[in-house]
Amino acid sequence: MDILIISGLSGAGKSRVAAALEDLDFYCVDNMPVTLIPKFAELCVATRGRYERVALVTDVRSRESFDELFESLDELTALGLEYKILYVDATLETIVKRYKETRRRHPLTGEGLSLVEAVQREMRMLEPVRSRANYVIDTTGLTLGRLQRNLIRIFGGGADNKIKVTVMSFGYKYGIPIEADIVFDVRFLPNPFYVPELQNKTGQSKDVVDYVFKNGQAEEFLRRFEGLLEYLLPNYEEEGKLSLTVCIGCTGGRHRSVAVSEAIAKMFSEKGYSTECIHRDADKG
Repeated sequence: MDILIISGLSGAGKSRVAAALEDLDFYCVDNMPVTLIPKFAELCVATRGRYERVALVTDVRSRESFDELFESLDELTALGLEYKILYVDATLETIVKRYKETRRRHPLTGEGLSLVEAVQREMRMLEPVRSRANYVIDTTGLTLGRLQRNLIRIFGGGADNKIKVTVMSFGYKYGIPIEADIVFDVRFLPNPFYVPELQNKTGQSKDVVDYVFKNGQAEEFLRRFEGLLEYLLPNYEEEGKLSLTVCIGCTGGRHRSVAVSEAIAKMFSEKGYSTECIHRDADKG
């Protein structure tokens, strides 16, 4: 079982890190009391594989909580469990700006400190944790996408975390899918609906595919789409996008959009992307 302890400065983005790790199949718990870490780990072990990747967000803001944290980590070692520490950091100026923008109170300002003094004090207090961290992520200037990308690079496990692609055919008369990231209209292609022997078939039929691709327009569309794909996907991945839904529409969603969606899904798959092809309206009248 992988156990990740997430700590760091207040306002640096620990909760955002945990949310991003959930997309990488971590089971995340926010504000975990440090004394409960060993017991929680034992419960996870008892599930016999149900929780293989666990991330625990914890705050330590006193000498006592430091001692408790390190004692809890020593207990994990005694139980034969390995753990890693991820420290979430940011500059003084960044933390102060974030607190001013959100108008939240820093946890240490209640001790008669100004915001700047509170952040500086927390930085000093957390230095022992930072020095023991296996990973340090500085969120200064990081967009959410780039933060996700950094986490994927550290914890994602490689090629399996390439962007996941869903290709969905649909009929415009039933509305554009709300989950669409990119929408293409293929109503310019030859329409099999007006061919009696093809009308009741779908774009998964070879006869319909041959008809849709008969004049070269569909092939040209795919060629141009492939070029767009080769440009877009690396940029989406760089920004930390984990999934992409490409929607292909025709009038009824039975013929042209289905045939083209199948071809596009095959194209994505051949390029090494995990791909799913869905035909939302193919079974409608």
